[in-house]
Amino acid sequence: MSTLLIVIIAATALFSYFGFNNHQLFEKYKFNVGAIRGNKEYVRLISAGFLHGDFMHLLFNMMTLYFFGPIVLQAFGEVGFLLVYCGSILLGNLFSLYLYQNQSWYSAIGASGGVSGILFASIAMIPDLGIYFFFIPIPIPGYIFGLLYFGYSVYSMLNPREHDNIGHAAHMGGAFFGLVYAVALQPERAIENSLFLGIMALPLIYMAYMVFVKKKIG
Repeated sequence: MSTLLIVIIAATALFSYFGFNNHQLFEKYKFNVGAIRGNKEYVRLISAGFLHGDFMHLLFNMMTLYFFGPIVLQAFGEVGFLLVYCGSILLGNLFSLYLYQNQSWYSAIGASGGVSGILFASIAMIPDLGIYFFFIPIPIPGYIFGLLYFGYSVYSMLNPREHDNIGHAAHMGGAFFGLVYAVALQPERAIENSLFLGIMALPLIYMAYMVFVKKKIG
């Protein structure tokens, strides 16, 4: 495994652990609309991607990054991987800022945007990658895993729980960045796998309809 991927996973786990045990640090670096718009604390657009709500939230995101990160590293190199991961975190949180711009109380954390970008970029390259997940004895195709991942995220975004704090809305911005990057750099391969990308994108298309047509969020 790439040293870069290990460093990112370790740094995220460490920063998240400190956040679990230090409420002041958690509050200072989480995504918060009021702090970003009112106090110009733009560092939160990136730092929130290294915080998580609990251990399971952290584990799920880092396992997904562990499975799919090597594909992006192989296809685009370490610089490309960093661009996709960090760019997706940033764009995902900017999308959340747009959605909730009139709700200064809105807060969120998690690497969801970055992981979504990695997911889409990797599925554009190898859509049928087999994933062995927990107790399931047969491999799950990568695009099916992505469909389930985004389906859960969209459901959670449209049916928010009190004090959830998880940045479900960031998935769309992150996924968009990862997809655009993959298509821009390897268009033939991405177009070849467009059916798998379309299947994985179904929950995000539904979310876009609910957000921009039905105006359910924001």
